[in-house]
Parts: sequence; structure tokens; C-alpha cells
Amino acid sequence: MRAKFLLLTSALWVSISGPSFAQEISDERIKALVAEALRENPELILEALQALEARQAEAQEAAAAAVLANQRDMLERDPNAPVLGNPDGDVTVVEFFDYNCPYCKRAMPEVDALLAEDGGVRLALREWPILGEGSVFAARAALASRKQGKYIEFHKALMGMRGKVEADSVLRVAGEIGLDVEKLKADMQAPEVDEHIATSMRLAEALGFNGTPSFVVGDQLIPGFVQKAQLSESVAAARAAE
Repeated sequence: MRAKFLLLTSALWVSISGPSFAQEISDERIKALVAEALRENPELILEALQALEARQAEAQEAAAAAVLANQRDMLERDPNAPVLGNPDGDVTVVEFFDYNCPYCKRAMPEVDALLAEDGGVRLALREWPILGEGSVFAARAALASRKQGKYIEFHKALMGMRGKVEADSVLRVAGEIGLDVEKLKADMQAPEVDEHIATSMRLAEALGFNGTPSFVVGDQLIPGFVQKAQLSESVAAARAAE
């Protein structure tokens, strides 16, 4: 039956690309034969879906490998990305995050513990606002705060907020930590802010990430919440591979 199904699907393709064959068997007849094969052996549908998923996974792995091979500097050393930890560290952890992501907020103490324990780690932060307009506003505001030298303080304050992050609450927190709010709002429109977010979107898509937080450590991709112990293991593996 499987061979019959493959023959029928091949015939369908030939009917589209080969006019001589199409004259011998109609599209309607081919479709009817395929439908009959599927009714008699419905597990073929599952097999086809599994094969499609496998091909998609292979393609995504190849795309991620290409990013790691060809865009390592952009991932780890982008001058337009904020850096925490040791700026001269020998291992870079890249974190994609969103201020409205509860798992990002849960992960922050784990990341802070890693930086406190390992003085050789630099943390490259990628603002990746994917959870609504409030997230976009917060990311733009955080990036704009660099011009007033308060990114780290503002970043930690936004991560420590309870409830949904919205424009009003972002500006309130900005005022509380001493930022010039009017200057901040103007600086939010700077081209480097647009560039950072666009680059985060592009890199995250190429790496196959579909949620926050997501981390890159050496050649390892770590989607989702992660504990300090796992980060430490990944850092050790990246260090050993150098």
C-alpha cells in the first residue's frame, strides 16, 4: 500500500509537470486514487507529517548552524547590544528576553548568580519584545536609557516590576530611578534603537527561537527558563571548546 501511495503521489506530480501523462489520467482520477489509498491506510498521513516535521527540523538546525558559524560576532559582540558581567570575559552568554515574560523574570536571579560566581562571563542582552505593545515600549525605553547611562539600573527595575509592563508604568519607573523622562521619550526614536530590535528579531528567527527567554552559549541553544547550574555547564562546555 505504501508503494501504491508513493506511486500515486508521483503520478500527481507528473500530471502537473508532464502534459502527455496528464492526457492519460485526469487530475480528478489521481485525487480519487490518493484519497482511496489514504482511507485504506490512514497512518500514511501521520508518516507524511512526521517526515515533513523532520525535514523542517533539519532545515532549522542548518539555519541555526549558519548563524552560529557566520554571525557569531553579531550575536556576541554587537556594539549596539548592552553587556553585563565582565565586558572582557572569555565566554559570552546571549539572552533574548521580553520585559513582560514571567519566565525571563524568573531566570534573572539565575543569570545574576552565574555572573556573580563566574567572573569570566559576559552577558550580551538582546531586547526581543514579542509580547505586545507594552513590551515594545519597554524595550525602546530601556535601550534609550543608555544615553543617560542608566541601562543596567533601568533594566533591573523593569525586570523587577510586578504585573504587566505598559507605557505608563515604564515611564513611572524611569522617573523613579532618576531618568529624564522627556529626553528618554525622544531618545526612544533613535535609529540605533530600531536597529537593535530589528536585529534581535532577525537573529531569533534564524536561530529558531519561538519564545522568551532564549539563550545562546557557545554552540548551544537553550530555549526557555534555565537554572544557574545548567548555564554553568554550558559555559564550561563553551570554554572547553575554545
